[in-house]
Amino acid sequence: MDVIGLGGLASLGAGLATGIGALPVFFCRSASPKLLDSLLGFSAGVMLGATSFSLVLPSIQLGGLWIASLGIILGGAFLGLANRLIPHIHTFSGLEGLPSSFSRVWLFVLAITIHNFPEGLSVGVGFGRGELGEGLGLAMGIGFQNMPEGMAVAFALLRERYNPFRAFGYATLTGLVEPIGGLLGVSIVTLAQSLLPWGLAFAGGAMLFVISNEIIPETHRGGHPLEATSGVLLGFVVMTVFDNLFS
Repeated sequence: MDVIGLGGLASLGAGLATGIGALPVFFCRSASPKLLDSLLGFSAGVMLGATSFSLVLPSIQLGGLWIASLGIILGGAFLGLANRLIPHIHTFSGLEGLPSSFSRVWLFVLAITIHNFPEGLSVGVGFGRGELGEGLGLAMGIGFQNMPEGMAVAFALLRERYNPFRAFGYATLTGLVEPIGGLLGVSIVTLAQSLLPWGLAFAGGAMLFVISNEIIPETHRGGHPLEATSGVLLGFVVMTVFDNLFS
């Protein structure tokens, strides 16, 4: 299988991990807020580690400091623009983006989809480097961090009075945007290798926007900052281990 196929398949696997994380909705009706905050903190830590070791650092090594810096800014700006234009809703902060007639559940799904796209993009760009081991390590890390997100989405939908099957289905659906981002990322940087450092930095900037603007604020609104921060530290360590094991 060629690099593009591997990148798409790996990002699909990472996206489907969201559904694995949603499975507990079939066995219980709610989860401890402390547990959810710590698990989402773990997701943020994994994303931060992946951004640092698998995206930004290789971008600097391949393209230099200025390309990496500008790529990060462009990636963050792209996600910021999407966040302002695409209608979506968050559990705590409410409706964002342009006015829309979409149902509440679709607005919620769109919110998760917005920040899952750069995760798939990062996996695809990671495979575009041509380093199979490092690409697999990045895909595994993103897959692990998708599980808590899937759990959080599914339980949030249960609170909106959706049955477990629909909650599971919608949660899984949010992860299926990742192979789209993955195929886009791996195709662009494979067909135009000169864009690789730009792609790495762009994906890194998009991930940093999601971490700072979406995940960490959500984990601190429930009043459990210590649990959330502990999760961030653990997630960062796990991604550090993955990066070294597969490099």
